[in-house]
Amino acid sequence: MTRDSSTRRTKRGFTIIEIVVVIIIIGVIAAMIAPRLFSRVGKSRRAVAEANAQALVKQVELFRMDHFMPEPGSTIDIILERPSSIPEDQWEPYVRNADELLDPWGNKFVLVIPGVKNPYDFDIVSYGAEGKPGGTGENEDIIKP
Repeated sequence: MTRDSSTRRTKRGFTIIEIVVVIIIIGVIAAMIAPRLFSRVGKSRRAVAEANAQALVKQVELFRMDHFMPEPGSTIDIILERPSSIPEDQWEPYVRNADELLDPWGNKFVLVIPGVKNPYDFDIVSYGAEGKPGGTGENEDIIKP
């Protein structure tokens, strides 16, 4: 009986070699899949930033129709906070809250007057993940309309 109990103890559980092999296999699979997932997250954020910028273009256009073309140097906050030149009884914000003025990376969209892409009007710009002009990939500028 002592022999059976000692052989049972050695057969329970995994050996260290089996555990190391499983960890290596999981690591190889993760190394192959992770870059694909991260690139898709970046593409998704870019698509969301483009859609949000386009929505802000519509809100600035509504502001312009209701009041006036914002002056050069105005910020995107003009559609959230009442400018002093607009009477209080004629004001209603064009976005619900300040979070709508942020791109997916947490940077505030920029209102450019006159626009670079649209020199007769204005542009809404996101400077991408790094929040600086220029860049490629996830750092590339998004300019709407």
